[in-house]
Amino acid sequence: MKSLLLFILVLLGASQADAAEVIGGAAAGCVAGAEALPLVSESYQVLRPARQRYWGHSDTVAFVKSLAVSTAGQGLLLMGDMAQPRGGPMPSGHASHQNGLDVDIWFRVASTPLSERELANPRPLAMVRGQDVSEHWGPVQAAMLERSARAPEVERIFVNPVIKLAMCRAANGGERSWLGKLRPWWGHDEHFHVRLRCPADSPLCEPQKPFPEGDGCGEELLSWLAKPTSPVPPERPHVQTRPMPEACATVLNGK
Repeated sequence: MKSLLLFILVLLGASQADAAEVIGGAAAGCVAGAEALPLVSESYQVLRPARQRYWGHSDTVAFVKSLAVSTAGQGLLLMGDMAQPRGGPMPSGHASHQNGLDVDIWFRVASTPLSERELANPRPLAMVRGQDVSEHWGPVQAAMLERSARAPEVERIFVNPVIKLAMCRAANGGERSWLGKLRPWWGHDEHFHVRLRCPADSPLCEPQKPFPEGDGCGEELLSWLAKPTSPVPPERPHVQTRPMPEACATVLNGK
């Protein structure tokens, strides 16, 4: 009996040790026990797999799989950056995507699987042209955004202000609070950036400040549209300016 109890305790300890844990915030954090998004799927493809940015908390991986399945029959989802195997600052590109709760999803969907060459150097489609959505924008893109925003585990989604405006105009009457999760930000016209809520089992996760209540389709959005369009900066080496949580030292050093 004692041997059986010891065996159960060992199994429980191993399970807890392997459980994913989010530490810190999106721009200064890491993730322990991250899960890799499988590269092979019938409903999505992982872009630029050589960069090893397809890791995340298990909630993030589950969200991606669920969204991809819901889009089945409309094309393959193209998955951009999530996080590195242990999270932390990336050598180039994002300042965020550090704690395993962020994922970039391209608006472009693929009618047929991309080749290895195309996956390594994919071609995006801009959904914005001036102050309006482009000819590439359509019901598939709008449905992906709405499904993502309605997911309870999603905390916010960064989209181009023009895309936010298109979603506000197209939304039917009734419950519109999900539109508030669509946060306007320049760029984000070729992909949308999903950020999940802090998981309940990650006490060291740092949540973001809440955004204003409502659908965000009024003065806040108009203030963004009144600004000059900010060009997307080229990808360059990342310099970490925010201090990292002490708990990340062990995770990032692989100990």
